[in-house]
Amino acid sequence: MPDVQNSLLSRLTKAPLVADQKRAKAQLKDFIDRVRDEPEAAHLLEHLGEGLFRDLLLGLADHSPFLWQLIVNDPARVARLAFSSPEEAHRAIIESQSGLFRELRTGAVTRDDAVQAFRQNRNAHALLVALADIGGLWGTEEVTQALSDFADASVAGGVNLVLMEMADLGRVTLVNPDRPGEGSGFTVLALGKHGAGELNYSSDIDLVIFFDPDTTILRDPSEAATIYTRIAQQLAKLLQERTADGYVHRVDYRLRPDPGSTPTAVSLSSAYVYYETVGQNWERAAFIKARPIAGDLTLGENFLKELRPFIWRKYFDFASIADVHAMKRQIHAVRGHDQIAVTGHDIKLGRGGIREVEFFVQTQQLVFGGRRPGLRGRRTLDMLKALHDEGWITDKARDELSDAYRFLRTIEHRLQMVADEQTQRLPSDEEQLKRFARFCGYPNLKAFSKALTDQAKIVQGHYALLFEEGPELASDVGSLVFTGSDNDPDTLATLQRLGFHEPERVAETVRGWHFGRRPAIQSARAREVLTELTPALLAALGGTADPDGALAALDRAFGRMPAAVELLTILQSHDRLRLLFADLLGTAPRLADTVAQSPHVLDALIDPAFGTPTTHDETIEEQVRQLIGPPRDFEDFLDRIRDAARQMRFVTGARLLSGVLSPAQAGEAYAAIARAVIRASFDEVRRAFEADHGTVPGSRIAILGLGRLGSRELTAGSDLDLVVIYDFDEERRESTGPRSLDAVVYYTRLTQRLVSAITVPTRRGLLYEVDLRLRPQGGKGPVASQFKGFVNYQKSEADLWEHMALTRARVLAGDEGFCAEVTEAVRDILTVKRDPKKVFKEVRAMRELIAQEKGDDDPWDMKLSRGGLTDLDFMAQGLVLAYASKHPTLAGLPTEATFAEAQAKALLPNVDARTLIEAHKLFNEIFQWQRLTIEGKFDADRVPLIILKRLSTVAGLPSAKVLLEHLGEMREHVARVWGVIAHEKH
Repeated sequence: MPDVQNSLLSRLTKAPLVADQKRAKAQLKDFIDRVRDEPEAAHLLEHLGEGLFRDLLLGLADHSPFLWQLIVNDPARVARLAFSSPEEAHRAIIESQSGLFRELRTGAVTRDDAVQAFRQNRNAHALLVALADIGGLWGTEEVTQALSDFADASVAGGVNLVLMEMADLGRVTLVNPDRPGEGSGFTVLALGKHGAGELNYSSDIDLVIFFDPDTTILRDPSEAATIYTRIAQQLAKLLQERTADGYVHRVDYRLRPDPGSTPTAVSLSSAYVYYETVGQNWERAAFIKARPIAGDLTLGENFLKELRPFIWRKYFDFASIADVHAMKRQIHAVRGHDQIAVTGHDIKLGRGGIREVEFFVQTQQLVFGGRRPGLRGRRTLDMLKALHDEGWITDKARDELSDAYRFLRTIEHRLQMVADEQTQRLPSDEEQLKRFARFCGYPNLKAFSKALTDQAKIVQGHYALLFEEGPELASDVGSLVFTGSDNDPDTLATLQRLGFHEPERVAETVRGWHFGRRPAIQSARAREVLTELTPALLAALGGTADPDGALAALDRAFGRMPAAVELLTILQSHDRLRLLFADLLGTAPRLADTVAQSPHVLDALIDPAFGTPTTHDETIEEQVRQLIGPPRDFEDFLDRIRDAARQMRFVTGARLLSGVLSPAQAGEAYAAIARAVIRASFDEVRRAFEADHGTVPGSRIAILGLGRLGSRELTAGSDLDLVVIYDFDEERRESTGPRSLDAVVYYTRLTQRLVSAITVPTRRGLLYEVDLRLRPQGGKGPVASQFKGFVNYQKSEADLWEHMALTRARVLAGDEGFCAEVTEAVRDILTVKRDPKKVFKEVRAMRELIAQEKGDDDPWDMKLSRGGLTDLDFMAQGLVLAYASKHPTLAGLPTEATFAEAQAKALLPNVDARTLIEAHKLFNEIFQWQRLTIEGKFDADRVPLIILKRLSTVAGLPSAKVLLEHLGEMREHVARVWGVIAHEKH
């Protein structure tokens, strides 16, 4: 007969209330039958007819499939636990768990035996803790400490076993085979509730593994990362792999530095750099509870000592309150806990839950612990007492929060004892909730609900007082939790509701920002603003047509930005800018890149003038010069003009995106900005050049814009086609300055300076690319052309294609009277009498040459595809060169106006003219949008679908497929008219 004095059986004080007596009694009867067949359990029989032990077993049979299975499977184990002191049984299991590696080393057990024993010890311990907890023997502190002790033994025993096996394989040399962890070069830290000695009943254990890269136990120290990662993986497998006997612990390594991009074992040097540069407040809070439990314990203790300045700030750290509260508000954003509920309530994360007690304590530890070592403890209940003793909280707060914490932890354990699941959510089904209330010892749901809501309100009240100044996040978003390292299911659901198709990737991206993977958001202030902004920002991105693409674009922008705090602050302050920026990210990455480079370009979007645009050359030049302001020197001017041009081009693109400007008007605005840049740059370059070299007496200069710049059809990504023409008196060739130059050298260098001012990349980026190849003799000729030589060349030597280029020439800057002369000279060249048949033959040959060199079969290439803009432009240019001698009004017009004038002069049938105008308008609109949205080649296979959809919308068509068909039809019409013009009439 066993001695029952001090045994678990003799110390029982309570048992759960049974909901289904009939079923529970039937199950107990089956167990009694099993006991009769088990000699080692026979002494239990006299305690199964009546008494608290019988009531306890009935309660477990009724409420916990997991515990009842442990009971039925091994009656002898139940008897051993029942007739033992729970404390002694606990110690025996701990000793067995931590010492299994020794039995394996001596050959007393096999590897398979050890794996089985690990799991059987866990089952025995789980049953012991449940009996002691539910039976009223142990309070919250004893239960959580016992669970933590067992986890310590499991990890330490597992590490020692894996190290022993690695030594047997010759991968490591153990300093002390009896204590393999000593001097092993790595340490295992327990974090979270495990580290605090407050582990819950069915919980993952949060471990981090750090190693010393200069370790001496390895044959090759360069293999340290590989070997220690292997040890970590083997440990996790040993503990969490499920067998017929169950598992030991679920292991979570994701609280290590940036788990998405680091190996399972992290070097100490890398860890120090991470925590010193991008460590976050939630990681500081996590390390409050950190504790070395396996491997080299001394190494772990030294690491935590080194980390103290990161965890414990020298000064009172009130900023932590805002940051920690922001994390808490992320958790609460419409999780359904604005009102404390019971059905389906999350007792950990919900209002008035366990997390609020923990945050209440940990936040004040973070704020005050740097100056108060007494506040650096790991356990929540101990720290509530310490906060009171040091005068930070009242005795009422201490007592009420301590009682609430014990209550909530007990409910948490009951939830997890039902099926050995890591859950903190109460049943959503009312019948199940009624049963659960009885498992917790309450006679009915009403009594349980009152107890729960009373405690939750108490917690919520104290928590609210601590954080009463915190603003609320957008509460109509949904649960958005990105703290820690694992995906919150509610957060994934919220992201899906917002419109994201890959919520896991979104969560990982946002977590990566917090882990400091983007240097632009590594500063404490940037992360603080980001934490506040994230819900509203994600809601804005979710409202775009391609939320995933928009988020990816934002992530890329963060990757290129030196710092993001300015942008984040602007977005935090303005709802409208946030929505527009989100739209830019999704549909106009080029504009989003501009914002990433210069966040303050967004300011222009909330200026009332945004809705009243102009395309007038002089007005835009005035705006550009106003933005430039008075520069300190030439270098400052180069920076200022790049900033000014970037802002003006951004506003133009944003106006196009918003429908304030049409694509044609946007082309005019882009051209006006380029003209203003050229004029301002020329003025500044000329001023500096004349200071060194003086002027050439009587000389004059004019700068022509050709191509789309000349025709005022410039796009967001266009180069500038320029030709520089000058004139001087042959008898006065020398300049007057201190460093005199010959006139030809003078204007050559002045032109080179101008081109350099426009093209050189500075710290503010690029301005424009400049192309001078349309000058006489192209790349072989001088960069600037003397006026007489220019005119003679055009009249006697130039090919027809050079005259085609001149049809779009426009004087942009220079000396006023000379500009008029150059304009007239160009007009004279264009209106020379030519044979129309010969003109169109050469135009056609030129078009075929371009097709051979560059291709003409990409249906998304608005310029080069057969029947596209190049064909249309060439047709217009051919009409000018063929007929401007008879009809001078054809000269100097953009393409569509040329067709309209040709129609008016009866050079084109009405239907053909309308076809060409309509086609050019459509192709030009699509081309403008392509350049606005995508930098570089427009590859339809790689372009986001939303951009293709936007192009079809621009054309007033339902889909990209229909748009492509329509473009093809329009090109066929153009080709037909082209054939008529080129062959039939001439």
